[in-house]
Amino acid sequence: MTSPTRIRAVRGDGVTELRMLLSHPMENGLRKDAEGNRVPAHFITEVSVRHNGKVVLAAAFGPSMSTNPYLAFSIAGGAAGDEIAVSWRDNLGEARSDAVRIA
Repeated sequence: MTSPTRIRAVRGDGVTELRMLLSHPMENGLRKDAEGNRVPAHFITEVSVRHNGKVVLAAAFGPSMSTNPYLAFSIAGGAAGDEIAVSWRDNLGEARSDAVRIA
């Protein structure tokens, strides 16, 4: 299992800034290890971000994303104590969900 997703949610002037770092190796299946063997593909395919249960971002990722993808975007509104939840699933069926409260 991977490390928790690092999520920062900060309110300001009618919007909430969201920043998140997803912990994942994001192997594209083309790289070779020291012995010359291909490292199997292992990458995030779906990402979902929810604000109090409502989807505010749904994305499809692929093998060309970098290791530990970083996302940053803003949403309208948001109040202290609201929940921001991030979920992802990868090509091997692994999944992770993490949440924070807006400060």
